Amino acid sequence: MSFSVKPVLTGEKAVLRPFTAADAEVMAEIIRDPEVLRFTGGPDTEFTLEQLRSWYGSRSAQPDRLDLAVTDRATGELVGEVVLYEWDERARGCTFRTLLGPRGRDRGLGTEATRLVVGYGFEELGLHRIQLEVYGHNARALRAYEKAGFVREGVRREADLRDGRWVDWVLMAVLEQEWAALSSTAR
Repeated sequence: MSFSVKPVLTGEKAVLRPFTAADAEVMAEIIRDPEVLRFTGGPDTEFTLEQLRSWYGSRSAQPDRLDLAVTDRATGELVGEVVLYEWDERARGCTFRTLLGPRGRDRGLGTEATRLVVGYGFEELGLHRIQLEVYGHNARALRAYEKAGFVREGVRREADLRDGRWVDWVLMAVLEQEWAALSSTAR
């Protein structure tokens, strides 16, 4: 198994597709969005447009991770990203993260994009476990992850200092057998 193949995954609301360098301008806006910064911690450094073009233009060449653009199926508009990374070949597991800009929120796109990439991870790549960490105060993301089958496993209490206050990290994961059970009831 490897993440060398960069698929196009189509749902009712969202299409996940490989990134191109041309996506850099929209992604620059998204990663500077105040809500994205609040819930992701933001990058340690400010990225130039050229650096972002290089980053997004190189995503399709990465064999150890899967970065896909989340687009609105109705309009084709780029609204965010989903990523499977930190692949552990021996344990057949990886870490998941996502971010959506303002135009991708509160319409079910995040939940569907999560389900699409997680389904791909289990059904096509043969993963056993997909895990994530999310800020405990990110209620929208917690709901979306739970809808996609992720289970809370624990809390790293006061693990990060954000805007002068301590916040928790919630650890969540979904296992292949849980995904299979969830998928069979959804059909």
